[in-house]
Amino acid sequence: MQIFKSPNYNFIRWRWHALALSLTVVVAGAVMMATRGLPLGIDFSGGTIVIVQFDEPVTEDQVRRAGTAIPGDVGVQQYGAPEDHEWLIRLPQTEEIEQGASLEQGSQQIVESLQKAGLPSFQVISTEIVGPVIGADLQRRGIYATLAALVAIMLYIAVRFRLSFALGAIAATFHDILVTLAFLTFFGYELSLNVVAAILAITGYSVNDTIVVFDRVRENLRSMRRETLDHVVNVSVNQTLARTVITSGTTFMAVMSLYLFGGEVLRGFAFTMLVGIISGTYSTVFIASAIAIILSQRGRAAAAAAAPARRPEARPGRKARGARAS
Repeated sequence: MQIFKSPNYNFIRWRWHALALSLTVVVAGAVMMATRGLPLGIDFSGGTIVIVQFDEPVTEDQVRRAGTAIPGDVGVQQYGAPEDHEWLIRLPQTEEIEQGASLEQGSQQIVESLQKAGLPSFQVISTEIVGPVIGADLQRRGIYATLAALVAIMLYIAVRFRLSFALGAIAATFHDILVTLAFLTFFGYELSLNVVAAILAITGYSVNDTIVVFDRVRENLRSMRRETLDHVVNVSVNQTLARTVITSGTTFMAVMSLYLFGGEVLRGFAFTMLVGIISGTYSTVFIASAIAIILSQRGRAAAAAAAPARRPEARPGRKARGARAS
């Protein structure tokens, strides 16, 4: 089965449009993160999360009014399907807990406030408690893991291909991470350990797809030496287009099923993977190749400008054309 029969799309033609679109999304996400901030999950910020299930339907306002008796900014959101009557109540880290009080005090306050509010009977489904020291340590380790992965990827591609291609792959990877963070901010998802795991998976997925294209570029450069780099890259992208679409499509369907049927716990992970798959495929076709071409052309131009100009020397025993005999 052939998805594309001799594809010959001019992807390189749209590289500047693609770069402008990506820059717009990244800047919009950065502005929103600067104004609203990227919400951190309990894994990084510390605090208490209690998930309760009521026997009868309750509204969000009722649960919020019950949480007003608890000191601090209590967060309330619906958890799971509406017919399950489940609510997630989040209590951020307080000074009392930081000073050494029991970490279970927050969950006890939530349960007591719900009981005193006269709400229908409920049961606690799960409780998650993270101290401030653990949250800061997890945040630091998540940053280190992401940076270490990017550095290792850049070194590998620089050794296997060339530096301009390595920088193009790293630029595409950074693009995927920034676009994913922007969409997490747009849709209000929290940055948790599951999301960080998805971002690391996206990093490997995007680079793997980019290496396939770059490997084909390297092969075509040997057999198409007289062609321009733009043409060689465009041909390589078209030759690997079917593989890119099949790999991305099957992975997207698998993650989509996880997003639809995996439950609320995996919702953030699956959403991050969905955005990363789309962004990774897009960056492989447009961003990585475009950056590699731009850097290669600039490198050649700089090398040509730095090389000393050579003048043709007259061969001995031959007179210059047009010279008169003395």
